[in-house]
Amino acid sequence: MQAEQTRSTGAEQIAWDLSDLYAGVDDPALEADMQRADADAAALDRDYRGRVASLDPAALAEAVARYEQIVELATKAGVFAHLIWSTDTANPRYGALLQKTTEWSSQLEQKLVFFTLEWINAPDDLAHSRIADPALAHYRHWLEVTRLYQPHMLSEPEEKILAEKAVTGREAWVRFFTELMGSARYTFDGQELTQSAVLAKLYDPDREVRRRAAAALTGGLRRNLPITTFIFNTLAADKASDDRLRRYPTWISSRNLSNEVSDETVEALIQAVTGRYDLVARYYHLKRQILGLDELADYDRYAPLPAAPGFYHWDDARETVLQAYARFHPEVAGIAEQFFTRRWIDAAERPNKQGGAYSASTVPSAHPYVFLNYTGRTRDVMTLAHELGHGVHQYLSREQGMLQAHTPLTTAEMASTFGEMLVFSDLMAKESDPNARLAMLANKIEDSFATIFRQVSMNRFEHALHTARREEGELTSERLSAIWLETQRAMFGDSVRLTDDYGVWWSYVPHFLRTPGYVYAYAFGELLVLALFRLYREQGDGFAPRYLDVLRAGGSDWPEKILAPLGVDLTDPGFWQHGLAELDALVSEAEAIAKGS
Repeated sequence: MQAEQTRSTGAEQIAWDLSDLYAGVDDPALEADMQRADADAAALDRDYRGRVASLDPAALAEAVARYEQIVELATKAGVFAHLIWSTDTANPRYGALLQKTTEWSSQLEQKLVFFTLEWINAPDDLAHSRIADPALAHYRHWLEVTRLYQPHMLSEPEEKILAEKAVTGREAWVRFFTELMGSARYTFDGQELTQSAVLAKLYDPDREVRRRAAAALTGGLRRNLPITTFIFNTLAADKASDDRLRRYPTWISSRNLSNEVSDETVEALIQAVTGRYDLVARYYHLKRQILGLDELADYDRYAPLPAAPGFYHWDDARETVLQAYARFHPEVAGIAEQFFTRRWIDAAERPNKQGGAYSASTVPSAHPYVFLNYTGRTRDVMTLAHELGHGVHQYLSREQGMLQAHTPLTTAEMASTFGEMLVFSDLMAKESDPNARLAMLANKIEDSFATIFRQVSMNRFEHALHTARREEGELTSERLSAIWLETQRAMFGDSVRLTDDYGVWWSYVPHFLRTPGYVYAYAFGELLVLALFRLYREQGDGFAPRYLDVLRAGGSDWPEKILAPLGVDLTDPGFWQHGLAELDALVSEAEAIAKGS
């Protein structure tokens, strides 16, 4: 058998076809759409400036539809530039296009800001009457949500300045960080590996390989630490400045508003998860015993159990996911299959390709695209299921239009984690060998821990980071590492030894920079899905059609209203205990299997 690092995954040629957006960086349709958006924005200004708040319902509906079309044109150009750049962040043509569309989008945003400002500042009685009018029923939720930002919006000239300076400020630093991580190489046994490749070795069954991989990652991160420390400080300071200007009371307030959840709901989630950190220690003590180790080091966290499946060819991964989706509902599988047959997936590992995985919703007139770095690990199969779950959700929600297709980040993680649960449940149902079941269960528990407990611990890191940056000024690498280790050790307790080397691993996490405050949304989505999956088991086939209706709704209503038909009450502070109880049951099942084996 070939060594895993040289084994073909079958994904080497899996590259997406972006021609449903544009044929390439030189496609004249791209420039034509940008010019059309500029012309339409000028016409919108000419026809509606100073009049938005006085339009009758039918005229306002027409104006919003015109605004929506401009937003779609702008998004289409910008997302194409990002998609093609993420496959090769060192390609100067791709970088130039990304920068061009970023600068152009900023200019377009400045031309359009009058429209939302006039609606946001309309008198309350008039706004309420418009929102309730049948002529505006399709846009009701967008009209509601937009007005929530009234206390935090500045004047039109000020908004234009902020949009203009963001291009060479926050957005430039985020791009620099992404290119830095994409081009970084980590020395492992004389080889220069990408970040994705060295991280994959943390799942190797050989403990010495895992130890050397962790050392290689640490060494590479330390080399860039002065740069990443400066980037983190700069962007934390930039966020503090924006929050002051926009009168947000805390660092997380803007994210909660965007996620359409109250501060109280988020705090209840954080308290519920941190209150069950004992589950993490309980499981990792069990894993240490199963592996026969005196202690678990940080590089042992993802060590596979002896009977764990070690490798999935791309074709096997595809079949595994589609079969699980088909058992749930044929429409879900049919949509997911299009991603493979119509080349909506980019899965091959390449030099300078952005790390990680995502599903880009693009625009309603096209379709989503899925981005992966497929290495053949079991976890890659779950990542495929996860991103295809996003893709199915985004595909179905397109009917809501550009302004309401996208869900808040919290419910955006629902379909993705539900897709993972479908695959896990399907694989467990097929497996009768206790040792294999234990290995699969361990993989699922660890993925859930990574999604729930680790993400909340990272939220605690972010909270401490932003608080310290605002109170103490610029932070040193050592200060950031101390915060990281403190928040991570709180989660693991005495079950895993976190070395000082692990202290620098905060420096490669992109979410802290790209979308501050994002990470708790993963825990929100995973706990929601654990509760939903229990309802699915109880309700059987009748659950799937109602679940698809939830996905189709996209962001057209408040999350608690969209989810209510499934029997979910997001306003109940105790709701999170349902998902945590399911996770507790998984750990108990693992303990029972281990005891009997």
